[in-house]
Amino acid sequence: MKILRQIGSLAFVLGLFFAIFAGIPWYVILSDDPAMPWWLKIALFSALGGILVVLLTVALEQRKTRKPDEEAASTEPGNAILLLNSSSLPGRNITDVLGLVQGHTVFAIWLGKDLSALVRLILGGELTEYTEMMGKARETALQRMVSQAAAMGADAVINTRYMTTSVVGSAAELLVYGTAVKLSD
Repeated sequence: MKILRQIGSLAFVLGLFFAIFAGIPWYVILSDDPAMPWWLKIALFSALGGILVVLLTVALEQRKTRKPDEEAASTEPGNAILLLNSSSLPGRNITDVLGLVQGHTVFAIWLGKDLSALVRLILGGELTEYTEMMGKARETALQRMVSQAAAMGADAVINTRYMTTSVVGSAAELLVYGTAVKLSD
């Protein structure tokens, strides 16, 4: 279903591109000939058909009852750095504060997925395109912060916080930051 929606999104984008950047100049230059050329008809039908495919696939996805995805813990087996959103760890003392660590990224989705999200916004439901985008951004930023903490020799990152900002259109910046510390055994 997802592949069909992406094909519909691609058809829409390509059809719209040709209709605007080839069809309008053709009409302006050859406005005395009212017959529409075959390539412009294909472009317009691709744009309209693409929208229809996206609408149908989103509607079918919403009718399905999905079980919530069980997310695995994001900690990897070899990762010894603890991530905490508190300022202390029960049973362990902070022996050294190494400093601020951070990771950030800016992610965007392409126009086809943005179209799918717009349709879902109108019909209601979770905007899975943006959920996936922000999930990838969160993992990327977190890995960058953990890498920075590991390079400093940290045992943990305390006071971990996330911050998001809309950059432009469907692009979002995600920043994760915290304090890298050494812990007692």
